[in-house]
Amino acid sequence: MKLARIETDDGTVRGTYEDGTVTTDEGEQYELGDEAELLPPCEPGTFYCVGRNFVETLDQMDYDVPDNPDWFIKPAVSLHPPDQPIEYPEWTDELTYAGELAAVIDEECTDLDGEEDIENVLRGWTILNDLDALDQPVRTARKAFDGSAPLGPVIETELDPRSIEMETHIAGEKRQEASTELMIFDPYETISYLSKRYTFKAGDVISFGSPANPGLVEPGDKIEIYYEGIGRLENTVRS
Repeated sequence: MKLARIETDDGTVRGTYEDGTVTTDEGEQYELGDEAELLPPCEPGTFYCVGRNFVETLDQMDYDVPDNPDWFIKPAVSLHPPDQPIEYPEWTDELTYAGELAAVIDEECTDLDGEEDIENVLRGWTILNDLDALDQPVRTARKAFDGSAPLGPVIETELDPRSIEMETHIAGEKRQEASTELMIFDPYETISYLSKRYTFKAGDVISFGSPANPGLVEPGDKIEIYYEGIGRLENTVRS
């Protein structure tokens, strides 16, 4: 089942998504387009973003293989909706994309052990574009800025995240192609590891790193990130 949040004349509405239509629990239906537009599928208080989680990416970036998940945090103001233009920050000349699988937490939780424990507190799976201003001096300055986390388009509730295909296209050119089975730490390992250090809140997002070939984008580029079973997160860099 795919879950979506949309903006309508009636306000913000949540429901299930199928073929461009969102249906609420009360049976009301909204067509995307004139009637409604997609919002981010959740409202994270925090993004927990894992890096260095694909061997090919480590080889490309000349990084060592980490012994444990390596992560950083983006704040709530990083959230950006699907389909809406991305602003190219005026203070960088090197804006990059990274197509990542992400989990959405459904209830407050901590100290999780095992897949069943984790599944009980997950809302589902979505897509994150981890934007990065590569020419900035430290990781927080590079990654934790307004609008640096386009998210969506929906949350898929029924998915095994450990062996799904992904692709990223930039301006129509395929730039990334991989499978989540190539992750060094699978999503359940990562969530469990981080849960020993943090109390997750409902709506928080955990992402699991980008395959090889994260790269630069330019004003006017359309970014399309596809994950099997979830869909396609699309944004265009404002020109």
